[in-house]
Amino acid sequence: MTAIRESLVRGAPPLGDGIEECWMDFDGARMRYLRAGSGPALILLHGLMGYSFSWRYTMPALAQYRTVYAPDMLGAGFSDRPKIDHSMRATALRVLKFAERLEISSFDLLGTSRGGAVAMCAAAECIDRGKPKVQSLILVAPVNPYSAHGRWLAGFAGSGFGSVVVRWILEWFPSLYPYWHGRMFGDEKKIPADSLEGYKAPLTVPGLFDHALSIVSTWGTDLRELESLLPKLSTIPTLLVWGSKDPAVYSWSMKPLANFFPDSEQVVFAGVGHLPYEECADEFNQALIKFLSKGSEARG
Repeated sequence: MTAIRESLVRGAPPLGDGIEECWMDFDGARMRYLRAGSGPALILLHGLMGYSFSWRYTMPALAQYRTVYAPDMLGAGFSDRPKIDHSMRATALRVLKFAERLEISSFDLLGTSRGGAVAMCAAAECIDRGKPKVQSLILVAPVNPYSAHGRWLAGFAGSGFGSVVVRWILEWFPSLYPYWHGRMFGDEKKIPADSLEGYKAPLTVPGLFDHALSIVSTWGTDLRELESLLPKLSTIPTLLVWGSKDPAVYSWSMKPLANFFPDSEQVVFAGVGHLPYEECADEFNQALIKFLSKGSEARG
């Protein structure tokens, strides 16, 4: 039977067996992260309105092969909510600072949704710097320039008027949360029982909506910057993962994105939505383990 431990943070979901809750200081702001396993480092980056909770099924499975780190990026989850730059590049630089603080010289990097865009930006920065080294990228339905249907919504939400409207909807109509959460799944019958409450838990910490609105305010600029960075990433071993029924980042955007990763492996889960690590966790984990194991063998 899997042991469950309570988080030290009030209101946070319980931690799985072998998962340790840790904290890191970023210029006076405290960032929470989870750690598990041993071996080469693997960093997991959550998406917009997500946090380390997203990886509750992934961490135990991958901990047998990697030392897995899952941060609640500043502004998200149960980390502090300082008023700082939350653009894609600023967030990517914090990911690298996180790795440097942990004295990680090389690591595999997984990012989902907006975290996927951050992962690509961080990898490009590593190439420019020469260190640390990103051994491989795993991109799970990453925000990218070729699935731009969310640009108009992000632009609207990031405007002065739009941000007021979005905030009003989010704060005064909590009954909409189950609807939007359910839309992220291809089959609502496969939504884990703890999923909705887990994602709602950080709402008890003020400032979560400010963080989200700060992110969407630079969305268009971030996508243009990302498009300019993509040619740098062609030599990084990459796994692209999508659900065929993803309503947030369309699966057909994988093809033009894959042109920048000529040797990439591609996995599409039929009938699955935006959160394959929840909706088909076993299959998702198997795909990751296969990819990471192949990379380890190639590196000797």
